[in-house]
Formats: sequence, structure tokens, C-alpha cells
Amino acid sequence: MTFTRFVLSKRETTLTVVAGLLTLLGLAVVYSFPTWGGLGGMALFAAAIAVGGFPVARHAFRELWLSRSLGINTLMVVAVVGAAIIGEWAEAAIVVVLFSLGEALEEYSAERVHGALEGLLDLAPPVALEILPTGESRETPVERLAVGDRVLVRPGDRVSVDGVVRAGQSAVDQAPITGESIPVEKKPGDEVFAGTINTSGALEVEVTRLAADNTLSRMVVLVQEAQLRQAPVQRFIDRFARVYTPAVTGAAALVAVVPPLLFGQPFWGEQGWLMRALQMLVIACPCALVISTPVSLVSAMTNAASRGVLIKGGRYLEALSRVRAFAFDKTGTLTEGRPVVTDVVDVCTCGECPEDCGLQHAASVEAQSSHPLARALLAEAEARGIAVPGAQDVTLLSGRGIKGTVNGANVTIASHAHFDEYVPHEPSVCRQADELAAQGKTVILVQHDDEVCALFGVADTPRASSRQALAALRARGIHTVMLTGDSPTVAEEIGRHVGIDEVRARLLPEEKVSAVAALAEEYQIVAMVGDGVNDAPALAQADVGIAMGGAGSAQAMETADVVLMSDDLAQLPFIVQLSRQARRTVTVNIAFALGAKVVVFALVAAGLATLWMAIVADVGATLAVIVNGMRLRR
Repeated sequence: MTFTRFVLSKRETTLTVVAGLLTLLGLAVVYSFPTWGGLGGMALFAAAIAVGGFPVARHAFRELWLSRSLGINTLMVVAVVGAAIIGEWAEAAIVVVLFSLGEALEEYSAERVHGALEGLLDLAPPVALEILPTGESRETPVERLAVGDRVLVRPGDRVSVDGVVRAGQSAVDQAPITGESIPVEKKPGDEVFAGTINTSGALEVEVTRLAADNTLSRMVVLVQEAQLRQAPVQRFIDRFARVYTPAVTGAAALVAVVPPLLFGQPFWGEQGWLMRALQMLVIACPCALVISTPVSLVSAMTNAASRGVLIKGGRYLEALSRVRAFAFDKTGTLTEGRPVVTDVVDVCTCGECPEDCGLQHAASVEAQSSHPLARALLAEAEARGIAVPGAQDVTLLSGRGIKGTVNGANVTIASHAHFDEYVPHEPSVCRQADELAAQGKTVILVQHDDEVCALFGVADTPRASSRQALAALRARGIHTVMLTGDSPTVAEEIGRHVGIDEVRARLLPEEKVSAVAALAEEYQIVAMVGDGVNDAPALAQADVGIAMGGAGSAQAMETADVVLMSDDLAQLPFIVQLSRQARRTVTVNIAFALGAKVVVFALVAAGLATLWMAIVADVGATLAVIVNGMRLRR
């Protein structure tokens, strides 16, 4: 919405426009008709004060009567009435118009930020193509869809619901939710989110969340709640303003009375001390000071939300700007969180087995297991296009391995540490296994009848974004630490690969909490990054708890202070940089707001300022801090 449309859509701002036109007309009459224009101008100025000042007077009454406090509106009413009493009708009217214009600018900036947030909800279509039991489809409002219903998402359409793909394959642009710049391939079993864009093939999606509880809706609710959680500097400014306004009112009364009584100075007139006291009231109006912090913090949080990062309050944004250490969980945070086969070593010496026979036999037996390592072997066989025959007589070996029969041959699969219990093997195989283990990999051996035919190295691989993100944090002077329950060998290898500063391994959940507390003693402000589920105690211990993958986890969105909607660690340097920019902007805004008042106070003391100059300075300072704060939205 443009500022003009905003002004005309509100009753109070429309009154401000009318008051402004009356004031301009009054000035024209006064300067065009010197002989009789004074009386006509005064009537027009009085009308402008009545029209534009009505909302201000109403707010002042509420401040005094309901809140029992002296606020900004009360200061303005006193200044306007005082100016009118001493005959400065033109200045009184100008004060009303400029003050109301400043208030309108504040409200407009808040609506712009709020509108950007509400715009997220508009990303999700209001209707969906529901698939009926007959196979036909019809348009249905998303509010009427129930969990378990199915909808059709055509190529080029926005996804209307949170759900799971049941049929079809496509690439989905998830940038509105997760901030990911590259569309993500989706196949049956994958999650999709309302507001994302289906770029290619048609998808049949089963609804998993109601419209009121989808990811977009939860994002908006969380950011709206975050805006109510004030940062420490914001709470200080609000407390300061509550004391400041009555103090300034009392000081202005003394300025008006003391010099005339004690020193015989003039009380009335343009250079009288009453006028200076009124100027002081106008200058002292803390509009710019009060708005300087919230406009900056809310703009920054809205910017982050548009990029797939939810910051749940100004205090967390402020804390992020002062973080000196980041602690990371390993599994699922620095790494992908799922094992993959990194090495396939053929050690068969019979000369009769085809290439990849060891992987084929292993995948055949592991096909009947749900163990993560089994899934890794099956995925590797599928990636290599290996046919997997069925296995018979499959038996688990007490948590140490698995065995079965493939094409009449006995096949045993176990970790290297347990393999000698079933099949003794050559020292050369042990050496190769030890080399892989030294790299932090889990080593699996497969035996075909009486001979070891292959060994596999399996590891949880680092995320592609980990190394770059950690380097960017280090460049910003932040110490990085891995906290993991894994073995030192595995942890050190992952740490070396991603370039982390410090590794602490074999930690129980309660020891992670103690580790975060110890880091806080050394580095003062600490952030902890995890999945928001297993790391909940450590996230709570940190000054800022950051959960990853919030788009697919309601628990992560509820437990953490900051939520990365995607699994992209590259968002961490972004939010650190954004928080530091927000802190600098708040500092500049406060300094400018106070500095402008000091300068104009000096002009008032010297008798060089007029009442309208004072209000221009106040409105100008307010507008400047609003514009400066709203730059953080970009």
C-alpha cells in the first residue's frame, strides 16, 4: 500500500490531511490580505487545530484518565493550547499537522512491516484441487480439507497444503519457506509445504496438517509473538520514556516561570519564556527515541523470516549480535545425519566372483533389515544399478551383524570388531579395515561361504554447507565447537573435514549442558545449534538456541529461540551479520534522536528556534530513524 492510499484509508490520517489544507489556506490568507487576513487566518488555523487536534486530544485524555500517565500526546496538547493562548495560532496549527503527520508515518512503517509478514500467508492458495474417491478433482477451500485428504498440484501451481507426496515426481521451489535457492526434488514419501511452487511434474499430495496449522501459519504466528518480546535496550527505552515525559513537563514549567519571576524576563510573546517552554515540550517529545529500537528490530526479524529464519524475539536478535562462540551438535547438524557408503573394497581372491559381488550379497541380506547401515548398503547398490536377489534364512546376530543365504551361498555381514567371532580373516584385510577406521568410518565386512569378499567404509558425511559456514563465522571472530556423543576418532575426523575450532566428544546429554555452561564462562554469550529435539537441554542452556530443519519439525519450531526452516548452515553467518547490522542501526538511531534534541535545545536556549522549527526537528528525527530502521527489511 502506498503512503497516499494509507492516509486516505484511515479516519485520523484523513483528518490530518484536512488540517494541513486548512493550515495552508490560513497561511495564504494571512500573507495575501495583510489588512483583514489576520482574523480570517486565525479562524482557519483554529479550524485546523480542532480537526487535526481532535485525535491527539482524545489520546491525551486516555493517557491521563485511563493510564494515569503523561505521554507524548499530552505534551503536544499542552504545547498547542499554550501557543494558542499567547496568540501564535499559525504555529499551533503547524504543530498539530506536523505531529499528526509524524504519527501517521510511524503507523505506516508498522503496517508496511506487518504487511510483509502477512504477505507470507498469501503465498498459500486459498483453494486446492481435491482428489475425490471417484478419481475426479474439484476446487475446495483449504479450510475444508481434513488430514488424510488428497490434493492434486499441477506443474507451475503453488502447493496449497502441508502434506506428503503420494504419487508423482517433481522439483519444488521451497525458497518462500526455507530460503533454499535451488528447487528440491520430491518423490513419494517426501514432505511438501504450503506456499512452495511445483515447477515441473504433477504431484498427488496427502494432507498432513490443517490449513490453520500449516508451516506458513506457524511462521507468521511465531514472528508476531516474537515482536512482543522486547530486547533489553527496548525495555530500557520504554522505562526511560515513562520517567522522561513527566520530568520534561516539570522542567518546562520551571523554564516558563522561574526566569520571569526571579530575573524579570518576559513571560508572553514570541521571545517570552512561555514560548521557550512550549518549544521545549515539543522538542522533548520522545517519538524518535521510542520508535528507534522497535522499527529496527521488527524490520530485521521480518527480513530473516522472508529468508527462512525465524527469530523469536528482539532479545535473541540482540544476543546474536554479541555471540562469541557457537556450539554445534554433530549428527544431523554438521553432518547429513544418515550413514552412506564411502568405500567399497573388493578383497575376494577366488577369481570367480563378478565385480561388486560383495555389495550384491550384502544388499540381498540387508534388504530384510531396518538398520541405518543396512539402508546405506541398499542405497549404494541401487546407485550402482546392482540387481539384488532375494535372501533366505536371514538371522540377526545379537546386534552384531546379520547372516543369510543368497543363491545357495552362506553370507555373513558384521562390523570389523565382531567379525572374528564368525569368520577369521587375513591380516591384510585387517590392515585395510584399520585404515578406514582411522578415518572415522564404520567398517563392515561381508563373507561369502568361507571367504571375506569385500569390506565397506560407512560414514555420516558432512553437510556441503558446513565448512563454508564455519569459515564465515570464524571470519566474524566467533569460536566454533563441536559437542557430540560420538567417539573421538569419528568426531575429530568430521571436525577436521569441516574446519571446526574445537571438538569435545563422548558427551552424554547432561555433559553437553555442562559444556555449554563452561563455554559461557569463557566466551560470555554462546549460541547452540542442533535439531531442536535431542539437543533440547543444551539449546535451553545456551543464550541463543538455534534449531535446524524447522519446516518439517513442529517441535523444533516450539523449543528453539531461532529456527532455520531449512538445513542450510549458510544461514548462520547471515543472521549473525543481520543481528550486528540491527544493533548498529539501533545505536545510530538512538544517538541521532538524542543528538537532534540536544542541538535544538541549544537553539531554544539561545532564543533562535520557533515552535514550528521544534516540531519539524522532532518529526524529521522520527522519520529519519524510521527510514534507517526499515532499511533492515532488505
